[in-house]
Amino acid sequence: MKIISWNVNGIRAVDRKGNLAEFLEKYAPDIFLIQEIKAKEDQLEKLKFREKYAEYEQFYHPAEKPGYAGTAIWVKKSFRHSELVSESLEFQTGMNDFKDDEGRVSRISFTKDGEDFEIFSVYFPNGGKSPEAWAGKLVFYEKFLNFANFLRDQGKTVIFAGDVNCAHEEIDLARPESNRNSIGFLPEERDWLTKWIENGWVDIFREKFPEKVIYSWWHVITHARERNVGWRIDYFFVDEKFRENCQNIEYLNDQMGSDHCPVLLEVFIGLNR
Repeated sequence: MKIISWNVNGIRAVDRKGNLAEFLEKYAPDIFLIQEIKAKEDQLEKLKFREKYAEYEQFYHPAEKPGYAGTAIWVKKSFRHSELVSESLEFQTGMNDFKDDEGRVSRISFTKDGEDFEIFSVYFPNGGKSPEAWAGKLVFYEKFLNFANFLRDQGKTVIFAGDVNCAHEEIDLARPESNRNSIGFLPEERDWLTKWIENGWVDIFREKFPEKVIYSWWHVITHARERNVGWRIDYFFVDEKFRENCQNIEYLNDQMGSDHCPVLLEVFIGLNR
């Protein structure tokens, strides 16, 4: 199963530039996890997204605020109707005890060979707009950890990915010293990622490549991507019991269209894994 997560920074924009079609033709994910769609479903209907990308079943969770945030999950129809996935696939939004009016949490649930999967596309808050936004970011980290743990305790196999809006360690950003006091690298938020790991959630890229320097986001105005002065703030996390099922993970740095690059994860599922 090939899963790709990408903060597209506006799905209409990346489509208009031709990068979305280019990306899908080149990588053809079975499951496509999208963040910052910045669009309502009726806007995408006018652009005939379902017809244009008809090979995918498309699920959207837009923000109530126009042109802001939002997540989506696309599932390749040939994957859904193959022997890999049961007909019980469901799309769900939000999480327990959280009003998700910004469209931050989407997930699909399906069963394969008796194993229940929960796969998330998550756009974590940035937290930089105000003291209230910063406090809300930390609350979001806590609530999401509790929700992921809750699903795992129910016997689910959980995979979550997306724009976490935090560089966990110094290796995860080009200039750690000058960003000690910057949102995205503050101790309080980094500590939450550490808590995820302490709770048995594996940052699969960092586990496989403990010393590899790679980034997933670059500041547009300063042309930071051209100089590769970036941050690794987009991740895949899996339960530690599922780590051996992760065959390959990579950051697709050459894919243009957004200020983020996609992240690809290939996993084995089912009885033959």
